[in-house]
Amino acid sequence: MTSLNNPGRVLALDIGTVRIGAAISDPSRIIAQPLGVWQAENNEWLKNFEEALKKYDPSLIILGLPVRTDGKKNEKAEKILALLEDLKAKFPERNFSTHDERFTTVIAQRALLEADVSRKGRKKVVDKIAAVLILQSWLEENRS
Repeated sequence: MTSLNNPGRVLALDIGTVRIGAAISDPSRIIAQPLGVWQAENNEWLKNFEEALKKYDPSLIILGLPVRTDGKKNEKAEKILALLEDLKAKFPERNFSTHDERFTTVIAQRALLEADVSRKGRKKVVDKIAAVLILQSWLEENRS
């Protein structure tokens, strides 16, 4: 197992009830790039997740954790933490962590609005942009 500070790619997920946004870092952990949007229903996204694990072999997987503005966890955060435990059990050889995702979807929506992306277009990409924001925030906070 690698530690949180070891080099290697980091995979970030923005978990939603309908879609899951994914982003991946470069091997030196400098830049986050969008990976895709996966359908959350019926755990269809797990196939994409496993493919990303094989293709990129990330040394760390981060799940965005929705924390309220007062710092407390809500029902959605509890679901993310339960999913985190499930993933740790299913992929024991992998390292997992969470990162505060407060406002990432709002920031992503605003950026897409400013770029004049249509409503339909925003719906297709907002989740992966949110995942990029989660990952880039983590990368900046964990620079060695």
